[in-house]
Amino acid sequence: MIKLTRRGALAAGALAGLARPVLAQPRYPARPVQVIVPWGAGGGTDATARIVASLLEKEMGQPFNVVNRTGGSGVVGHAAIAQAAPDGYTIGMITVEICMMHWQGLTELKRTSYTPLALMNEDPPGVQVNAGSPYQDVKALSEAIKASRPGQLKASGTGQGGIWHLALAGWLGAIGLRADHVRWVPSNGAAPAMQDLAAGGLDLVTCSVPEARAIIEAGRARSLAIMAAQRNPQFPNVPTLNESLGITYSVGAWRGLAAPLNLPAPIAQQLTAALQKVYNGQEFKDFMNARGFAMTWGDAGQFERHMEQSDATLGAAMREAGLVRG
Repeated sequence: MIKLTRRGALAAGALAGLARPVLAQPRYPARPVQVIVPWGAGGGTDATARIVASLLEKEMGQPFNVVNRTGGSGVVGHAAIAQAAPDGYTIGMITVEICMMHWQGLTELKRTSYTPLALMNEDPPGVQVNAGSPYQDVKALSEAIKASRPGQLKASGTGQGGIWHLALAGWLGAIGLRADHVRWVPSNGAAPAMQDLAAGGLDLVTCSVPEARAIIEAGRARSLAIMAAQRNPQFPNVPTLNESLGITYSVGAWRGLAAPLNLPAPIAQQLTAALQKVYNGQEFKDFMNARGFAMTWGDAGQFERHMEQSDATLGAAMREAGLVRG
């Protein structure tokens, strides 16, 4: 009897040894991960994605390779993230435009097309004027806008229907004016708009203060307010709209990491945990602070709720501005 028991034990052990490689879960990540960025190299989204990717590589022990997939006002890159295999080897940095493009009829992609992982950054728009402008605060500027004829004053900061255009539209709506009361002059981004402002070609620019920083520090422009719930610690002297006007309206250009829909929960949780370590690390903080980018953390659930609110707010602003299609 003892002899049979020993044989049984040996046989069971051998079977267990054979079964173990089959049942064991492969380590993630076991190979390089692609990080898709829907915007061009050198911009704020690209810079943020590259620092996050380099720190994820240190944290998770595999290369995280950034790939810029541009075109279609952000549609091409966002589609590439959504359409990838949900295996954890393609993730991407989605941006606020995913809550805008479907309202414009550019794509059927929405926030619900992704597995959210983490919100990492949000920069609210500032209200910038020329250094020689007579408006010393946003209240004075608001009163001047109200007293002006529709279309008399000009603003810029991005293309038609972009996030900074919607920031202006929402602000104007909050002070009781039509979204087109100030004429929007489309530009190829904040940098050329700020140059135009400094040259006297515009009355105001609504873009993030970090984007306006170079012109402001050169003494050619001033930031009167930001459209956010709190001041940016990097620009502590710039008040919020609520402080200056009693308006709680806020909006921002946010960036976060996401994966294709139906990413397995264990991989999603592992990535979110790694991203939180990156976010809390000193290297990421130093990088973001040096550029004036506002750090905003949200785990997967918080990021999902943030996108839901962003989608509703931006949809309302776009409808008011006559930019909703379909």
